[in-house]
Amino acid sequence: MTGLLEQADTGLSEAGWEALRAAAREAMAHAYAPYSGYPVGAAALVEDGRTVSGCNVENASFGLGLCAECGLVSRLQATGGGRLTHFACVDGRGEPLVPCGRCRQLLYEFGGPDLVLETPAGFMTLAGMLPQAFGPEHLTTGRTAADGKASDGQVADDPASDDQAS
Repeated sequence: MTGLLEQADTGLSEAGWEALRAAAREAMAHAYAPYSGYPVGAAALVEDGRTVSGCNVENASFGLGLCAECGLVSRLQATGGGRLTHFACVDGRGEPLVPCGRCRQLLYEFGGPDLVLETPAGFMTLAGMLPQAFGPEHLTTGRTAADGKASDGQVADDPASDDQAS
């Protein structure tokens, strides 16, 4: 695996990483996973020094289950927002776990490419785990938020109008 960082290069001490793992394990203890039997907990450090965490919450309608990262980001926003800087996720044994693809995208929104994650293989940035990520900056490229027009003054394509044309 490429893009691995030495722990010393993560900007967080071993004690800091252990505190994140402990917060993730504590969150995992509150997971609701009656269907899969696979509890997950996640914790992240916020740029202002706060730690936020979340756990997975399953639902009988399987597609409605929430990953631990969803709870973490909800808690981030509910407690004042901010930027995530370091992230740890653990399985039911307390071992490091990588976020699924959807959650990598969610973490990119709130941590960006420099977010450092602990993985089973070691530490890496989100840019290494999710190369060429789609983010908020892509939504503003080429159009202005105020008028919905492309930067060249043309009206931006409206997918809804394509449906009406047929």
